[in-house]
Amino acid sequence: MHPLLATLGGKLAERWLNLLVLPGALFLATTAVGATLGHRHWRDADRLRATLDDLSTRPGLERAGTAALLVALALLAATAASLAAQFLGGAIERYWLRFGRDPLSRALTARRVRRWQELDTRFEEAHGGISAPDGRPSAPPDLQARMESLADARDRVALRRPARPTWYGDRVQATAERVHTAYGVDLAALWPRLWLILPEPAVRQIQATHDSFAAAARLAAWAVGYALLACWWWPAALVAVCCAAVARSRARAALDAFAELIEAAVDVHARELAERVGLLGADSAAPGHEAGGHGVLGHEVGDRMSELFRKTE
Repeated sequence: MHPLLATLGGKLAERWLNLLVLPGALFLATTAVGATLGHRHWRDADRLRATLDDLSTRPGLERAGTAALLVALALLAATAASLAAQFLGGAIERYWLRFGRDPLSRALTARRVRRWQELDTRFEEAHGGISAPDGRPSAPPDLQARMESLADARDRVALRRPARPTWYGDRVQATAERVHTAYGVDLAALWPRLWLILPEPAVRQIQATHDSFAAAARLAAWAVGYALLACWWWPAALVAVCCAAVARSRARAALDAFAELIEAAVDVHARELAERVGLLGADSAAPGHEAGGHGVLGHEVGDRMSELFRKTE
């Protein structure tokens, strides 16, 4: 038991150091540098060196107890800063995925709808220029490339007509709509039950993508912190911009992978869930498929699953 506890303690200490101490210590060090130099002396290395030399010659720092206390206080401050960033990251994550109920969100949603509609109209116009000899559509290479470019630009706004003020919320919404269109099931009601029967590899992959999205939100929170620090030391604004850009890129990639994995989990395991709750027999088949447990989930079963999981009569 002792080796196991030692291993767990080492992993916890490593996680505490990587997730809490190091990011917070970096932010505190940048804060100290910014407070020392300010805007006027933003790159004065001699001023910073003189301040460090002055601190090192103070009598109190020569005592081991005082030095240990200062180190402990620095660790606690770094941990507190990281915990604050985690709290703000959770708020940012919810903000990214929010619905458009307030006036600002509704305005952002309307703006995204106009942009998406414009790109979709241009795509449809380009698609209308395809000739179809012998019943098979064909297009010149330049028109095909333009259509692909317009489709990519439209999908960067949203996969479907925007319904939320951010790309992140629309990506999740698109997954729910695609699942409902394919199987007639409410993803919000289905997912907690489906999560319980997923195999361990699928759970790990989905959890990993969700953790990556949460980490990107925390990085966005650090960007907010460095942006506030830029009020006293303007080079911190460069750090804030870099953190924000990386956070946005990572968040989009992580959420896209997360949504794809959720949809894949429904594709692969929704029928198994229907069998487990008794809506399908092991030997039953979906319409259009042979018996023996094969085939996809039909809309009739999907509607029944939604009613069952919502607890509606």
